[in-house]
Formats: sequence, structure tokens, C-alpha cells
Amino acid sequence: MVGCVWQAGRFEIGLDKPKIMGIVNLTPDSLSDGGAYSQNAKTALAHAERLLKEGADILDIGGESTRPGADYVSPEEEWARVESVLAEVAGWGVPVSLDTRRTVVMEKALALGGIDIINDVAALTDEGAVELLARQTDTGICLMHMQGLPKTMQINPKYQDVVGEVAQYLKARSAECIAAGIAPQRIILDPGFCFGKTLQHNIALMRHLPELIAETGFPLLIGVSRKSMIGELTGETDAAARVHGSVAAALAAVARGAKIVRVHDVKATADALKAWEALGINL
Repeated sequence: MVGCVWQAGRFEIGLDKPKIMGIVNLTPDSLSDGGAYSQNAKTALAHAERLLKEGADILDIGGESTRPGADYVSPEEEWARVESVLAEVAGWGVPVSLDTRRTVVMEKALALGGIDIINDVAALTDEGAVELLARQTDTGICLMHMQGLPKTMQINPKYQDVVGEVAQYLKARSAECIAAGIAPQRIILDPGFCFGKTLQHNIALMRHLPELIAETGFPLLIGVSRKSMIGELTGETDAAARVHGSVAAALAAVARGAKIVRVHDVKATADALKAWEALGINL
């Protein structure tokens, strides 16, 4: 597997211990937080500061909702939502990730400076995305698997072998990036829980994370926080109340080899990871 350091812009993020990526949603229609941090930059920045105090290692900022059934948002609107927040946090001296699938938004953010990671649910399939990132020397990249598009992805998703198909897709995307000149140590992968997958598909992926890691050869980032699979497993319909199930799922992912967990509830996740480590559980 690619080594235990992720080259992410200004930072070399050690992956010898699990890292927490804190979510800063700047979307008014976010399923998980109801758009609570999209009202203005001041509110969003206060939330980002709180996530860092609670133990986040990375801030992940996004301006397009990719929840199931999400409506189209233009690249111009997406950029307008994130620009001022990115400009501020870029100077905080912490790893900053931009959650976007649009090449034009990536380009604007990278020109702004201080953006260390591109976290792309579409795995750099937008026209020009791979070439743009190949021109960068050190920007970290997260390539995610998604079947379909956010608007329709949860309408009857099907696989013959979800683990094998996800692995093959991610291998192909990472191979294209490397062929374009992107160094392997800049790449991390995300199997895309709940992005075109049923509960049973998600369970299969979680149970077989070690095989997915072995097959792809890259570290994994896992995002299950407050998602529909947690609601289905616990019976909790309110996304904001899925904290306990989300933390349990994050621990399950780390126990199976995930290196980064992307979460809303940073303090709860950080405390759980600290307790596990203190109790001698091998993470």
C-alpha cells in the first residue's frame, strides 16, 4: 500500500493514527445539518473554529449538496458560497479541503491559495479535472466512488459484486491520475457510502474494507456520518440525532483499516478514538 503519509498541499499528514476530517457544509439544503452554517461566513467560520477545537485534523468545506435527490447548483453559485470562507481558513495554518466535483471551482480555489486537498465525489471525472490537478505539485486528492449522480443515485442502485466493482473503479481512477503525472502519495480513496448504494451494499463495503484496501493499494477515507445507512440501522429519522450510530460506524471503519473519517460530530468521534487508544485497542 502507498505509504503512511498523505501529501496534502502545505502538509504531510501522517496516517499512522486515524485522522478526523470535520465537515463544514455551506449548503442551505444540507440533509445532515439543515443548512445551519450556510447563512453567512461568520457563522460558518465559527463552526469551523469549533471543529478544530474539538479535535478535527482537517477542515472539509463544500458548497454543493450531494445528498440523494439534491437539486442542481451552478458552479457560480457553488463558488459564491465557499469563496469567502476558503479565503479566511486558508490562513489558519490547518489542512483545508474543498469538497467539489467541478473543475472550474477547483481552479478558482487553487488560484486563491491555501487549499490543500480536493475532495471529489466524482473522482476527477469532470472535464479537465485530472489535468488541472496534474499541474499542481502537491495538492492532496480524494477520489470517491459514486454510481450515478446525486439527483438519482439512490433510485434502485445495482451491483453484481459491490466490493469488487468499487475497487475496480477506484483503481482505474487512481491509475488515470498517476498516468497524468499525479504522485501516488497525493491520492486517497473513498468507497462512497450511500452514493448509489443500498443498505446491504454499504454493509458489504464496511465488512470488506480490508480487502478493498488490499485491492486498491491506497489509504481510505470513510464518510458515514449521519447518513441514511445510520438511520436505517438505528431507526433514527432525524439526521442530526444520529451521533451515536455515526461514531460507532466510524470506529468500525477505523478498526478495519480506514485512515481518515469524515464526520459532523468531531468531539464525539475524537473522544471515542481516544478511549479506544487508551484502552489498548489496536487502531
